[in-house]
Amino acid sequence: MHNVRTRIAPSPTGDPHVGTAYIALFNRCFAKQHGGEFILRIEDTDQARSTEKSEQDILAALRWLGLSWNEGPDVGGQFGPYRQSERSELYQEQIKHLLETGHAFHCFCSAQRLTELRNQQMAEKAPVGYDGHCLGLSQSEIADRLAAGEEHVIRMRVPSEGDCQFHDMLRGDISIAWQQVDMQVLMKSDGLPTYHFANVVDDHFMQISHVIRGEEWINSTPKHLLLYQYFGWEAPNYCHMPLLRNPDKSKLSKRKNPTSINYYRDMGYLPEALVNYLGMMGWTMPDGREMFSVQEMTEHFDLMRVSLGGPVFDVEKLDWLNGKYIRETLSDEAFMQQFAQWAFQPEKMQRIVPLIRDRIERFSDISPLAGFFLSGLPEITEHSFVHKQLSNEQMCKSLQLTLWQLENSRAFDRDTIEQHCVALAAHLDMKIRDFLFPLFVAVTGKPVSTSVIDAISIIGLDVTRARLRHAITILGGVSKKQAKALEKEFQDFQQSGD
Repeated sequence: MHNVRTRIAPSPTGDPHVGTAYIALFNRCFAKQHGGEFILRIEDTDQARSTEKSEQDILAALRWLGLSWNEGPDVGGQFGPYRQSERSELYQEQIKHLLETGHAFHCFCSAQRLTELRNQQMAEKAPVGYDGHCLGLSQSEIADRLAAGEEHVIRMRVPSEGDCQFHDMLRGDISIAWQQVDMQVLMKSDGLPTYHFANVVDDHFMQISHVIRGEEWINSTPKHLLLYQYFGWEAPNYCHMPLLRNPDKSKLSKRKNPTSINYYRDMGYLPEALVNYLGMMGWTMPDGREMFSVQEMTEHFDLMRVSLGGPVFDVEKLDWLNGKYIRETLSDEAFMQQFAQWAFQPEKMQRIVPLIRDRIERFSDISPLAGFFLSGLPEITEHSFVHKQLSNEQMCKSLQLTLWQLENSRAFDRDTIEQHCVALAAHLDMKIRDFLFPLFVAVTGKPVSTSVIDAISIIGLDVTRARLRHAITILGGVSKKQAKALEKEFQDFQQSGD
């Protein structure tokens, strides 16, 4: 076996996801078990959605879990740079090679034409994909259109007949018909590579030997293997891990379950317990024990012990395991240290103190007033939301729209949150005081408390999201039909520029 090199390649476009940590853990264990290297690469080709804050959050969350890496944007390495946005020259060289060898072609189709094509294919129940419209353009026509500055993308050629066959380390031999594989865009009109192209180029030049990733990428593997073939490069070994599931077996998503690593950190889970729990996702220690460290998992790791059944991420089971860690691994002194570190973060306390100082007469007033900053989900009932003017349905609607608005927001500072609330209240034709009422109950557990806007900015999106979802459930929830109508209303609200 070549020197084993695995990688995790998150996109810095949102919260650090437990699914990223799960895949990172298995990549790291496999590499270390074989005396190899584990690499972290940032896939930031989506310039519109990528942020530096998201990148920093992802690195901090993985470090908090104890998942260190040998090479990456923060530690360097001989195959850098480790951000795709800094590797443009390499992609330009490689795309030139594909165009010269005829394995890629310029496509000048407008977004409108592609939308019409897609709608027609769906109406005819035909496979959805590019129809090769620009494949027949002559070199002189292409040169003229490029010289005129026409907007275009670069796509890859795909065989029209036969199958792509490849071996998956967990699933054995897989065969996918080329007819099901789209002529993938490799370079976007902004000159940046797509995930599929940059992924293959980077894996090759970073000498990645094993690609261990989620099963949602199985259908993309033929595109990747075809690129390896076009370049004449040796492809890595592929292994597609089962996806994490909610207890109802649906794909783990933030709509149903907290998925951000920061949520679990902010709620007071121990990193050792969370990473241990992720290790139990579809894998077991040879002796069947349930408590083990990353080091122990690495020593006993065998990829063939991964079970293909969708591993269920059950927060109740995580709670049980975290409780065992607190009781069985922390001395009283360590408990005090860990708790103080979690509860009294200086930066957080500096933001809470101005909100409570003018409202108390003695320190014993702090807990009833500000205890919600350090608690999980508030103890609220339907009765907590009784209001003279507002129905449960109205409150569900305002909380749901607020939740989506906060999720969509790039910034999470106090002023931005206030602007969102004022805009939504105007959209719903509600007085701001009435609009904020269900928010107060959902976030602080009481109809009156310290500023709920400040509270949201301090608690952060992850815990706020969980509390809003909890409140919506207590108020009777949003049916699928209502959710559809609300999503349409939310899109209209966003487009109106409120």
